[in-house]
Order: sequence, then C-alpha cells, then structure tokens
Amino acid sequence: MDHEGAAHDLDARLKAYEGRAAARAAIGKDRVNEPMIRHWCEAMGDTNPAYEGPDAVAPPTMLQAWTMGGLSGHTGRSEAYDELLALLDGAGYTSVVATDCEQEYLRPLRPGDAITFDAVIESVSERKRTRLGTGHFVTTRTDIRAGGEPAGTHRFRILKYAPAARPRGEPETARDPETARTPGTRRPRPVINRDNAGFWEAVAEHRLLIQRCEACAALRLPWLPGCNACGSRRWDTVQACGSGTVFSYVVMHHPPFTAFDPPYAVALVELAEGVRMVSNVIGVPYDEVRIGMPVTLTFLRVDEELELPVFRAGGDD
Repeated sequence: MDHEGAAHDLDARLKAYEGRAAARAAIGKDRVNEPMIRHWCEAMGDTNPAYEGPDAVAPPTMLQAWTMGGLSGHTGRSEAYDELLALLDGAGYTSVVATDCEQEYLRPLRPGDAITFDAVIESVSERKRTRLGTGHFVTTRTDIRAGGEPAGTHRFRILKYAPAARPRGEPETARDPETARTPGTRRPRPVINRDNAGFWEAVAEHRLLIQRCEACAALRLPWLPGCNACGSRRWDTVQACGSGTVFSYVVMHHPPFTAFDPPYAVALVELAEGVRMVSNVIGVPYDEVRIGMPVTLTFLRVDEELELPVFRAGGDD
C-alpha cells in the first residue's frame, strides 16, 4: 500500500471511533464544594459575590473541573479513547496540544451537588496540516449532570500531530536570546477585537493601560467588556507605573512551537497596581527567574510588525 493509500486507511480507522463512548456513567471525584470554588476564584482573580455565602453558585467555567479524574483517572472511563490515542501515536502523531473548548450551561452548580457525566468521541478530523505539524483534531463532548439533572455540556478539542521538521540547515540553537525565537519565524498575532483594541493601541504607544470600573473602581487585566466584581459595563483606564514582581512562573520545554525555542520562562507578573498579567521576563536566563523577583515593564519589538509588553529583571529599564 502506497503512502496515500495508507493515509486513507488510517483516516477510515480513525473515523470509526466517532460516536464511541469515552466515559460512561462516570462519577465526579468530589461534590461541588466551597474550597475548590474559592481556589478557582483566587486563581482567576474573580471576586463576584455570587460565588460566596450561603447561596453561592460555582463559576460556570468550572464545569470541566468537576469531571477531572486526576492522576488516577475516574470510574466509567472507556477504552475507546485510549485506543484512539494509541492508534495516532502508532501512526507517528505523538505530540499533543489542546486547541480550544466550548461550554454550554444548563443550570447553576451549587455546593453539595453530586456530579455524573458521559463522554463521547464526537469527531476525528481528516489529516490537517498546521504550523505545528501535520495531524488530526480530536473532539470529545462531555454531558454533565448534577443530582441526575442535565447541568451542561463541555466540548474539548486536541490536536495529535507530528511536529514539523525544521528547515534544512537551520541550527537548533539559532535564536535571539531576547525574543526566544528562531530568526525568520514570526510570533502568533494577538487576537484584537472591540473589547481589547484600546489595550493594543496603547501598547503601540509604549503604555500599559489597566481597565478600571467606574462603578466600584475595581481594576482588571486583561481587558473585559464588564466588571467581574460588580457587573458594571462602564469603565475607564489607568496607566501602569511599570513596576512589578514575579508572582509565579513556568519554564516551557514542550511543545516546540516554530516561533519559540524552548526552554523559556513564562511569568505571571503582579503589577504594583495589584493586577496580574502573563508575559516574558527578559534580561536573565530562563533558569534564573524566581518568584518575588522585581521586574520593570519594557516593550520588545519581536518582528517588523509586532511589539509586546514584557518585563526586564531588576530595576528601571
């Protein structure tokens, strides 16, 4: 069988998994509970009063969290999903990246709710060529119940792919130490829409603007159409002074995106104004970034079109 024939045969075998169960009558490991809600809200910086007190509800976007099985998995898991991933691994699509998710909410979840769910392999795409490499998109749909009643639906999509080869002759280490990218590649463009256009316009002017609610004065970053503290849609902005500290960080080793050469540090920076943002720390090697490290805002031109707010380790730039 030639290469194209083998590819068509694989596509047919993958398609056969559509509609098969990934989990049946699975049971959430924990009931909806206040400690997990509190930790979620603290991590997200969400101070909405609806998530506190005797009549609290869980943030809707926690829908998937109540179905997670952790390292030990969960009851009701079907072998079909593992078989599908093994088939893709065997065909050379050994890398994986989460691409997107969609959620539909049918009723609020409250502390004490017992969670059950079913999951199905909804679709497996034909072979697709992406900037990361060639592979297949796999979508699962999870139908979630609380106390036996439908509570929501969660669709989760991954790409199982074979990483694209580097251009012949390009050295592995040929990268700019500041931008952490291989020359000749471009960083992904930020998604600019009506809700955040003002932020990027200010960045082009070397200003970092933070939204401020006109009703309750709460600050927020990234920009949102409404206040997550009081719900008001009226806001103005304040300009960040530029000082901050590293609140947390991770060192990225995998996957090797074409516009980035790992390892590199991605930091959650707490600004002097109290809000946090994700960015890069420059001026020090990735393995010298530390929690509590003072940083200063600067603006880094990563290519001929794109300039980004980043943070330089140490004092004023």
